[in-house]
Amino acid sequence: MKFSFLFSFTFILTGCALGTSSEIKSAEKLLSQFECKNIESTELAHSPITSYHERALAVSREKASGYIDRYKSGDVLFKIPLDNVIQQQYDVYKSACESLGGIQSETSDVELHRE
Repeated sequence: MKFSFLFSFTFILTGCALGTSSEIKSAEKLLSQFECKNIESTELAHSPITSYHERALAVSREKASGYIDRYKSGDVLFKIPLDNVIQQQYDVYKSACESLGGIQSETSDVELHRE
């Protein structure tokens, strides 16, 4: 009985670790897409709106990177999967980039699809 309990417990922990690992890999892949192209901050007319969108670019990327680092260290911050959280931050990033007139690469429309 002790053996079956220990085996079950180990199996559950291994499954959780593998699930978390795949979430982290998926989230890291999405983080690599956080790239706003074709904007030159020196050429932008600086206004409060422009500053807001520039800050949104930086903050959404920082948050996404921080969330991934925290998950890697074992902290589970949200009830939803990490890759969904990073997708939400990516959506904010993409919107801010487009508001600044940036054109994202063709691969930027990446969304997570679960099979």
